[in-house]
This record gives sequence, structure tokens and C-alpha cells, in this order.
Amino acid sequence: MPFQPGDTILLVAGSVWREPLVITRSGRNNAPISVRVTGTGPRPRIEAGGVADYGVAIFNAEFVTVSGLEITNDATPVKPRFGILVSAQDSGVKRGIRVTDMYVHDVRGTNDRKDNGGIVFRTLGPKLATRFEDLRIERNIVWRVDRSGIAGISDQVTIARWFPSGKVVIRDNLIEDVGGDGIVPRGTDGALIEHNIVRYAGSRAPGYNAAIWQWSTDHSLIQLNEAAFTVTRYDGQGFDSDFNSRRTTFLYNYSHDNAGGFLLICSPRRNNTDNLGNYGTTARFNVSRNDAGRIFQLSGPVSDVLIKDNVVHVGKAIDAQMVIATEWQGWANDVRFVDNRFAVAGIGRYGHEAGRSGPDYVIAPGFSPAENIRFRNNSFLGRHVDPPTDERGLFETEYTEPQADWAVPIFNPASAGDFTTFILQHRRWMITMLERELHTPVRPMQPRMTTFFEARR
Repeated sequence: MPFQPGDTILLVAGSVWREPLVITRSGRNNAPISVRVTGTGPRPRIEAGGVADYGVAIFNAEFVTVSGLEITNDATPVKPRFGILVSAQDSGVKRGIRVTDMYVHDVRGTNDRKDNGGIVFRTLGPKLATRFEDLRIERNIVWRVDRSGIAGISDQVTIARWFPSGKVVIRDNLIEDVGGDGIVPRGTDGALIEHNIVRYAGSRAPGYNAAIWQWSTDHSLIQLNEAAFTVTRYDGQGFDSDFNSRRTTFLYNYSHDNAGGFLLICSPRRNNTDNLGNYGTTARFNVSRNDAGRIFQLSGPVSDVLIKDNVVHVGKAIDAQMVIATEWQGWANDVRFVDNRFAVAGIGRYGHEAGRSGPDYVIAPGFSPAENIRFRNNSFLGRHVDPPTDERGLFETEYTEPQADWAVPIFNPASAGDFTTFILQHRRWMITMLERELHTPVRPMQPRMTTFFEARR
């Protein structure tokens, strides 16, 4: 069917389609091609298992909106599969794509590759540089998928071929029970990852996984997200600032009960091809509670890091590495911890990697060979082993965690239900909790993109 700008494709509530929905034609600004539901009853369901690699695909198109559908892709044998694939190749700039209010579940992809799973946006440009502009992935449920929940893929992230997608927004999504990573934008500039909920990431995939992180990006703004119950301890943090990236900001996030800890900041040695390092990461006004493993891990030669105004609660049954520097083709340099509150009912340790035991690190006192790891005006409450020097710090050995409301709203993804009501309720709870813990109003930031003077050269 030769769809035209402004066309709307209506799928009847309760209908079931055992074939993929593939869109290859474009709308126009203010006249998108739209796919949505009509009628009352269950969502129209696309069951792509055994039929196609994807339930919904948007290929080399722009100004397209897809909403209100249910997508599954469950079949054997295991292979790369997608719930929704938004893909552009050798086609320049593709604008105005919306994936909203979708219910994506039971996608049996392969856990051997990160580039498949629930919702994937992919730009490839071997012949013509290609990127997305104004791509929004909002208010979707992604449940029981392998390997990635929501992921960006790009082959234009090297120093010689840097062509990032702009105005990418990933907001108000629930991602639960993911084989590998929860949310991972790649090849973006000024991406906004806001108020997403990622629970039980790293459930099945081998290798290293985390709940919410970015890779090969500039100016990523990651704010108001909840990351919880990440299963693996190979990484296994709630949040991660990864390599070939500049000026990543983590703001007003809540990390809890993650097996690997709260925040990983990492990069191998810089090279002249695909890694300019990791510098300018900022983590402010975040709350971590009952994260295990490594609360703050500084891995490799990361630099210009500011960790400020965060609150960390370590439960009485937890022996955590509060701050650990680890080796990855080098060591961290120039990291500042300022005005943080480390409240430890269990044990908090500080130091550097002296060895490995599977996914865990053996910690030794002191941060050297990492350099310039500085602490100023932090509060150290409870039992801290080998704490750092902090001339303006507050040290109190007696500490009991006070009673507080930590009953975060939950949602059963086995049914799409009234998801909008849950998302609004969850956001209200998050803001109330953050303001209680941080003792300051929550004021989210707006994303910004790289200026001409900051451009990669």
C-alpha cells in the first residue's frame, strides 16, 4: 500500500497479526504516517515469532508514528530478534519518528549480541553518513526480552566517522526482566534519558551488563530514572558512564538493590580510532540505597569527574566497596567527591583494585596508582574502612538508618493495564523521595547539544 503523508493506519482492537508491520514510506512534518488502534478491547497484537526477525520495522523512513500495539517475537532456535526495529542506512538524516505506548514482550533474541532485543534504533552509513533527528521512544513497556531493552546502534562513532543522532528522547518507559542491558543509547549528541524504570536487567546474558548507560555519546542527560535489581555482578551497576563519551550527566536518579553497585565510570586507554576516552562525567543529586558490590567504580583512565550532592545508604547486611579505582589499560585521574552523604549501616570500604575473584574485586587501601582522587566536605556516617582524607569531612561512627518511605510504586508487566496512571504516580513518588533525601527541590535540566567550539575534531 503506497502510504502518503498524513495517512493513518488503524488496527482494530483485539485483532491478531502473525506477520510484521513494515513501514518504508515517509510522512512530512505536521503530516506524519501514523499507526494506531481503533475500537475498544485488547491491543492489536503482532506475533512475529517464527515469521520475521521483527514485529514492527521502520526502514529508511521519517515522520512516522507507531502507538498502541502489542508486539511479541518468541520462537526457537534463538537468533537475533527485535520487537521494534527503527533502522536507517545510507539515507542521510531521518527525522520525526515516534514509538509510543507500545507493549513489547517475550522477544527471544540472542544474548550473544547486544544489538537485538525489545526496541532498537540503528543507523548505518557505510556509503552515506546517516543519523536520526528528533527520535522519541516514550511510555512503552518492554518485558522479558533478550538481549537489550532499548538500545541504540551506530557505525558512525569513530573519530574519523562521527555523525551522532540528535534530539533523541527515551522517556517514561518500563523495562523489566532483560537478558542484558536495560537502556543503552549509542552514537548520540544531547540525548535525554528521563524517568525510565529498569528492573532486573542482566538476568541471562553473559559478559558485562548494566541497567542504564551510554556509549560513544556527547552530552547525555540521564535524569529521574529508577534502576533496580540488576542481577549480574559483571558490572551490574544501576548506571554506567562508558567510553568514547564526553560530558555525561547523571541527575536525580534512584539506584537500589543492584548486585554490582550504583555507578560505574569507565574507559580503556584513549586511541586515535574509536575511543577519545571518557571525561566530564557529572553525578549530582542521586540516591543509592542497598546497592551491593561497588557503589562508585572508577575503571581505567577516566578524567574530569565530579561526584557531588549524592546520598548513599548502605544497609546493615551489606559490605560494599564505597569507592574503588580499578585498572583498564590505565587508572583514573582527576575525580572529585564533594558534599556527598555516605550513610553506612553495614560496611563501606575505599581503595584500589589489588586482584580479581570472578566478577568481584579484591580491594587494597589507598587509590594509587589512580591519581587526584579528592574528597571535600563529605559526610561519613557509620563504619568506613580505609576512608579517604577529607579535611572538611564529617565523620560519625555511630549511625542507624532512620525509618522512611521506600515503598516505590510497582507495576505488573504481565498486563499493560493503566500504565499512564502508574507512570504519573511513580514520577510523583520519585520527586517526593528525592526532595526528602536531598533536602532540596528537584529541578530537572534540559538537554543540550555540542556547540561548534566543542565539536569532535
